[in-house]
Amino acid sequence: METRTEINSLGEFGLIQRINKGIKTVLPDTVRGIGDDAAVIDLGEEYGLLTSDMLLEGIHFDLTFFPLKHLGYKIIAVNVSDIAAMNGVPRQVTVNLALSNRFSVEAVDELYDGMKAACKDFSVDLVGGDTTSSRSGLLVSVSVFGKVKKEKVVYRNTAKPNDLLCVTGDLGGAYMGLQLLEREKQVFLANPDMQPELEGKDYVIQRQLRPEARMDVIYELDEAGVIPTSMIDVSDGLASDLLHICAQSGVGAVVFEERLPIDEQTFLAASELNIGPVTAALNGGEDYELLFTVSQASYELIKNNPKISFIGYITDKKGEVELHTKADSRVPITAQGWS
Repeated sequence: METRTEINSLGEFGLIQRINKGIKTVLPDTVRGIGDDAAVIDLGEEYGLLTSDMLLEGIHFDLTFFPLKHLGYKIIAVNVSDIAAMNGVPRQVTVNLALSNRFSVEAVDELYDGMKAACKDFSVDLVGGDTTSSRSGLLVSVSVFGKVKKEKVVYRNTAKPNDLLCVTGDLGGAYMGLQLLEREKQVFLANPDMQPELEGKDYVIQRQLRPEARMDVIYELDEAGVIPTSMIDVSDGLASDLLHICAQSGVGAVVFEERLPIDEQTFLAASELNIGPVTAALNGGEDYELLFTVSQASYELIKNNPKISFIGYITDKKGEVELHTKADSRVPITAQGWS
C-alpha cells in the first residue's frame, strides 16, 4: 500500500528542504540554486540574481481590504527585497497573472498602476509575463532579475562567530496592521454600517498593504564600504529568518529583547489586541526589512545610521539561538513559519 505523508507534517521549511534534496544543479554557470533569497548565475564579470514569488487571493491577501493598486506595488516590492538580501540591484521583472471573470479591465489597470509605481521607485523594467484565466480568484506571480558584483554578493550561510547582528527599520508593524484589518473586516461583516476604527494606525496599515524593499540601505552600506557577512530579508519573521542564517552558517545567536526596534504604533496596536509586541516583532513576518551580520570592524562605519539597529551577536554555539530578555534571562528562539 502506498504511503501518504501530509504536507503539514513537514511545514514550509521541511518541504523546501525535501524538494532541495532531490535537485542537483549541473550547469557550470549556476553558482547557487535553492536555499537563499535568490538564485545566483555567473554572467562573466558579475553575478546575475533571479528570484520569484507568488501571491494568491485568500492565502496572501484579502481583497475585502486590500486595494489592487497596493497589491500591485507589494508584489514587486517583496521580490525586489529578495534581490536586496543578496546585496544586489534589481534590473528586470516579469509578471504572471491568473484572473477570474469577476475582474474588470479597470481592475487590471489598477493592479498594474501599482506595479508601475513600484518599478519606478526601484528602477526596474517590467519586460513581460503571462496572463491566463483562473477559477478561484486572483493569482499574481513575479520574477525579478538583478545583478551584483562578484565580490559583493552576500549569502545566508556565511555568518561568523562574533559578528554583530543588525536589522533595518522596525519589526512587527506589518503583522499588527494585518490583525487590525482582519478585526475591522469581522466588524464590517457583522454590521456593514459600522465605520472602521483605524484612525492613528496609518503606519502599521501601510506596513501591511504597501511594504518597501530596503534598497536605500543597500546603497548606503555600499557607500560606507560595508559588505555584510550574511543577509536575509525578514519575510517570515525575525525568528524564522534568523534561524535560517544560523542553521545554514552553522552558528548560534543572541538577540537582546531591549534592542528590538518596535514602532510606537506597533506597541499601541499590540496592547489594544492583547498581543505581545515582542511576539509580533519576532514572529509577525512581512516586514521586508533586512536582517544581516557585519564584522565588528564594520561597526564604526555604520553605527550612526539611524536606519540600522544592532540587536545582538553571532556565537559559535551551533543551533543555540536565544533571546536575552529584559529580565536578564535567556530563552530559546523558535520558528513559527507557514504550515
